[in-house]
Amino acid sequence: MSLQKETLSGLLWTFTQQFSVQLISFCITIILARILMPAEFGLIAMLTVFIAIGNALLEGGLASSLIRSPDLTQEDYSTVFYFNLIGSLLIYGLVYLLAPLVSAFYHQDALTLVLRIYALDFILNAFFSVQNARLTKEMKFRIQMLIQIPAVLGGGLLGIFLAMNGYGVWSLVWMSLFQSFLSTIMHWIYSGWTPDLIFSLACFKRHFHFGYKMTLTGLLEIVYRNIYVLIIGKYYAAVQLGYYSRAESISQLPVTNISAVISKVTYPMFSKIAEDDEKMKWVYKKLMQQVLFWNTPVLIFLALIAEPLFNVLLGSKWLPAVPYFQILCFAGIMYPLHAYNLNILKVKGRSDLILKLESVKKGICVVGILAAIPFGIYGLLYFQLLFNFIGYYINSFYSGKMISYPIPEQIADAAPIIGNSALAGVICYLFDEYGLRSLFLSDFSRILINGSFFLIVYLAGSSLFRLAAIHDFKQLILKR
Repeated sequence: MSLQKETLSGLLWTFTQQFSVQLISFCITIILARILMPAEFGLIAMLTVFIAIGNALLEGGLASSLIRSPDLTQEDYSTVFYFNLIGSLLIYGLVYLLAPLVSAFYHQDALTLVLRIYALDFILNAFFSVQNARLTKEMKFRIQMLIQIPAVLGGGLLGIFLAMNGYGVWSLVWMSLFQSFLSTIMHWIYSGWTPDLIFSLACFKRHFHFGYKMTLTGLLEIVYRNIYVLIIGKYYAAVQLGYYSRAESISQLPVTNISAVISKVTYPMFSKIAEDDEKMKWVYKKLMQQVLFWNTPVLIFLALIAEPLFNVLLGSKWLPAVPYFQILCFAGIMYPLHAYNLNILKVKGRSDLILKLESVKKGICVVGILAAIPFGIYGLLYFQLLFNFIGYYINSFYSGKMISYPIPEQIADAAPIIGNSALAGVICYLFDEYGLRSLFLSDFSRILINGSFFLIVYLAGSSLFRLAAIHDFKQLILKR
């Protein structure tokens, strides 16, 4: 199979996986949000950063090393597997001991036991991380889809059952654990790989040399992405963190789908053309335009219909989250581009540069957040919006230099798409504000009519301005 066909197949199956999983997760979240209270979601959100840090330490960046390294043997895979397993037990023990301190930090006594149970996820995830890395390396995204969908569905059904029977925050904990358990079982059944009783110190050193820098980079990213949760959870009520966490999770639906697909497929794909800078630039450009073409209008439209959307999906008790959601939608426009900017540096073997860049970005982030705290939650949200553009600039500057694709050229290629999306957004806003509102339509009708109108305006503008992204989509996907 040619690289183009393999990449298109990977994009198709990965997008199908992401869309299916996110759709199921979204439906489950909607049901749970109608049963549970915002404060209960806030309690789980308080633990997100600690769980994410534990998982990053557990992997040690070794999975990324496995994906990028050629000519791997059973010795490589088995070594990483046992490292992950032993590491998961050590990390769980550390989290178990620190749980009372986390509880004291948030002034929430209930969090000690919740974190000690929730952190069992570390051990479960260690049992399938290598199998998942092998599937990604071999671009077997169809198998990953067939594994992940039943796991998410099974965990979600259990969570809904427990929530309906009054388990509160525990329904979210057991939902996550059961999902990881199902994922572990199915990875062992369908991946076609099991470890041997081998541990090679030489293999470990080789992968660790690349991986530890990626781990430190990942930790910086995790702390940054969750620092808002830490601050809101520390200084504000759990209910406000609940509003923020729901707003972020819904705004991240299109962002997560696109960035996860792009990142998962482009990393092994870029690895195959790592020495061909001209080809990598061409692929980078086409992907950037496709990401913006689909991601930008969706996020702008979601921001426009946020109030009726939250009312229909979550109910009126979640309406205070609407302003948070609108700001986060605009903040997410550039985020997917970060994913494969970093992938270029990864396949070039520059994990050292990635670490340096992340250190600089997070330093800027800390200073900005400290300056924004006096302005409350909105100050933090507006800085988050600004920082996404700062982060994109820093990443693109270096990855662009490596493939001779400077930032001014990137902006020139991206500007027509962003401009067309903004124009469609303005027209749709005027249509809703001075047309639909006066008709006193139901929230669902407003969403449906606005969605149809926005789509027509956006596609008409894309054709009128002859955007390259829509032409490429027809050529590559529709074969027209």
